[in-house]
Amino acid sequence: MRSTALAHIPVGVVAERRKAQSMWADFLWRPVSVFAGIASAAPWTPLDTGAETTLFYAGEAVIELHRTETTNYRDNLASAAPALWVVMQPTASDPPYEVLTVTADPAEGEAFTDAGTNLVEAVSMPPDIVEIIGRFIVQHHVERPFVKRRRDQQTLAHQKTGRRTGND
Repeated sequence: MRSTALAHIPVGVVAERRKAQSMWADFLWRPVSVFAGIASAAPWTPLDTGAETTLFYAGEAVIELHRTETTNYRDNLASAAPALWVVMQPTASDPPYEVLTVTADPAEGEAFTDAGTNLVEAVSMPPDIVEIIGRFIVQHHVERPFVKRRRDQQTLAHQKTGRRTGND
């Protein structure tokens, strides 16, 4: 499948494995940060180990920027805490997750939660990625006025009477 993205930002993802306080799971996993660029380490290389948690370089992804989504990117950057949405999907082996994608579009990030099995986490957007996305918005954003669609008379008559017209 060919991408229509006008810009690509390679990123690395860091994930946390935390000892679970549950009888049904040994560990809880979640993405915790993203950095610009690609690490030289192999995916799932441990970065830091503590008593209850371990940080891993989970792997790489590419943030794709599309001209049609600049309004969503702009709103994200204008928020008090710009975020990236990291999506990890379960595997049938060890490690139990793999990086599926990273997005700067809040609507796209939210849409990935529909699958139910994916881990989707909003993480802080690093300043260098904020800058890249900001330049992309300046270059590609076109303000589109809101146009309210007008209903035709037949639709209005149907709504008022509850009866269909002969053309329905």
